[in-house]
Amino acid sequence: MDIDSQLDIFLFRFLEEFGYDFTGYSRDSIQRRILRIMSLWKVSDLEELLDRMLMEKTLAGDFVQQVSVPLTTMFRDPAFFLALRQHVIPFLSTFPLIRVWVAGCSTGEEAYSMAILLNESGLLERSLIYSTDLNPVSVERASMGLFPLENLGEFADNYVSSGGTRDLSEYYSPKLGSISFNDELRSRMVFSTHNLASDSSFNSFQLILCRNVLIYFRRSLQGSVMELFHTSLENGGFLGLGPKETLLFSSLRDRFQQVGDQKIWRKIN
Repeated sequence: MDIDSQLDIFLFRFLEEFGYDFTGYSRDSIQRRILRIMSLWKVSDLEELLDRMLMEKTLAGDFVQQVSVPLTTMFRDPAFFLALRQHVIPFLSTFPLIRVWVAGCSTGEEAYSMAILLNESGLLERSLIYSTDLNPVSVERASMGLFPLENLGEFADNYVSSGGTRDLSEYYSPKLGSISFNDELRSRMVFSTHNLASDSSFNSFQLILCRNVLIYFRRSLQGSVMELFHTSLENGGFLGLGPKETLLFSSLRDRFQQVGDQKIWRKIN
């Protein structure tokens, strides 16, 4: 049996046993990550890998964490956040209750970046930021608002480049080799697990951010996720994607209009 067939069987078995659907992920990406896990766990084939997780249930959580966590940082691609300030914030300011969905939030850096942006625009107190991820370990970490102190330099540089109007240090306090973001930010955030591959819409939003997540999905799953986002966005709402992601080749491209030169699209009637 070739490796593609073995991988298909493994992914469907994993879905049946543990409820996590990776069948729509980019084949190269998922295969590369699984091979790395097999090397770390010293297992020789996919059948042995599945057997290990069935015998030691906690390993399934470790597997999900290692397969699903992308690289992230605060105010990643600062020009994107500058564009949010220019094009999206004026729209959000017209709503009495602002709902933002950060889909695939990983460990929360982008969600906290969004909270800071809303705070500096005077909108945080009437905003709710829904931060979701497939990975429950990542969601738990994000909800704590703790980040390694060694990341602070990059965070601060990106914040300044993104148009930050204050000092980033006003938003956190040092805590045992980490930085802890203030309760003022966390009080406007809701953290939950959500699987983009299988779960449905759970609210309506004026802004959805899903950046550097779709690149790990196959074209068919990208399409179904775009349908989910279109359904979840209010008319005139905005969708933000990563720098290597686009709607230009999507069947929904005529239902969105790109705004500016960043990967920001607006839902049109």
